[in-house]
Amino acid sequence: MEVIALYLGAAFAGGLLARLVKLPPLVGFLVAGFVLGAAGAPELPGIGTIAEVGVSLLLFTIGLKLDVRTLARSEIWVTTVAHMVISTLVGVGVGFLALLAVAGAALLGGEALTTIALIAFALSFSSTVFVVKVLEDRSDATSLYGRIAVGILVLQDIAAVVFLVLATGELPSPWALLLVLLVPGRRVLHAVWDRVGHGELQALFGVALALGPGFYLFEHLGLSGDLGALVMGMLLASHPGAGEMSRSLMSFKDLMLVAFFLEIGLHGTPTLQHLGTAAGLLVLLPLQAAGFAVLLWMMRLRRRTAMLVGLVLGNFSEFGIIVAVVGAEHGLLDEDWVIVVSLAVAMSFVLASVVNRRGVEIASALTRLLPRKPPTSLHPDDRLVDIGHADAVVLGLGRVGNTACARLRDVYGLRVVGVEHDDQRVTALQSEGFEVVRADATDLEFWARVKRAGHVRLAVLAMPFHNANLIALSRLQDAGFEGLVAAIARYDDDADELRRHGADAVFHLYGAAGAELADRAAEVLATDR
Repeated sequence: MEVIALYLGAAFAGGLLARLVKLPPLVGFLVAGFVLGAAGAPELPGIGTIAEVGVSLLLFTIGLKLDVRTLARSEIWVTTVAHMVISTLVGVGVGFLALLAVAGAALLGGEALTTIALIAFALSFSSTVFVVKVLEDRSDATSLYGRIAVGILVLQDIAAVVFLVLATGELPSPWALLLVLLVPGRRVLHAVWDRVGHGELQALFGVALALGPGFYLFEHLGLSGDLGALVMGMLLASHPGAGEMSRSLMSFKDLMLVAFFLEIGLHGTPTLQHLGTAAGLLVLLPLQAAGFAVLLWMMRLRRRTAMLVGLVLGNFSEFGIIVAVVGAEHGLLDEDWVIVVSLAVAMSFVLASVVNRRGVEIASALTRLLPRKPPTSLHPDDRLVDIGHADAVVLGLGRVGNTACARLRDVYGLRVVGVEHDDQRVTALQSEGFEVVRADATDLEFWARVKRAGHVRLAVLAMPFHNANLIALSRLQDAGFEGLVAAIARYDDDADELRRHGADAVFHLYGAAGAELADRAAEVLATDR
């Protein structure tokens, strides 16, 4: 119990300090892990299991939002393969590491080229856990750039499984072929789900699926358990309750993930030599991000979309630690490399957290580094849209935005267009008669189109992520929008911040719901009388 209290206290202190300096809490968790490791803290029994549960639930929830058909799109699989080949075989990864070896870096001086290539291969991957966490925090997992990033990560995970099979010489069980039965079997799971209902039983059902037929079954058959959790989520993504289950698992999953970030710092006590080598490897990060951006731009995506994907994927992966451990066990790497790669992964998380905190603004600023493409040559899913014929625009069509859209149209007679980046939600709402366009409300070019039309008089910011509403408000102002802006907020300090930045009207989400409830109750009372 004392050890548990020590780890919880260190994690909370690290997360709070990170928050106070305006960094994501996960940076504090990483630092806390390294402090515990350097201080020789006693090992916490079961921390590895808790971390695995957190990662599995994270991948399961992202699978609930993923359309498997996106993996076959050329911008995903071509980019993944090309980036991996360039980074590992002929790209900057091997070149930079070889340069360190020639320069006489102590840890690299005696290494063979195959060892250097192995390290470069490990560092060519992006972190599934980190990237998905960033996308979820932004509510961007279902945006175009979010779907592309997740698709690339899934293919990287598949490549990781292939590597581990080749490196260890352990083939999956022949029984693994029977996993294809999960595809028709999902109908049975859907039928069970329909009878589960809501609340804690639904959350328990989700955990059981992620860890049972997901993680454990795949691991038992010689495949990656994390991949199994992701696949299980993808198989269930078509169920109407997928979004609700994802939300019900959010807090539990986030708590479990704290153990993952703590554990990264417990891979041995680093020396100055380890720290220096790991810091040198960070030079690869901007090159890695640029590689993704250029490749996706060549696949006809807009410059901003390509940059967003590059920035969010510009980090090293926890898979790099696995490669280092496997390499050390088979005599391919020195044990010191486990510490170096662990440090490099953790440092990349810190650096990427700082960058992605303002990722939208940075991506917009970096677009000038790539040539502009003619609008007609862009990818069909990434072309600009015009909503200038509307009187009002509602940004974010969740339950609040959907209701606002319907009320403005039906009660006040306004011509309303909804803006939503979730492709499935756009299709569903269009089938219900709503006028909806698929676009990113934080995109300055999108707002420039609205400005040129000059007809929109009201913008409603109804996105669930406070920072997204702030960015959209800034984009409106930058584009010269002269209409009224209304926004929602979950917390009082968020509402105050929106007002300070120029929102004309801000409604507290729960307060507005309470006022609506009172109005409806009073109407019923008046009718009874």
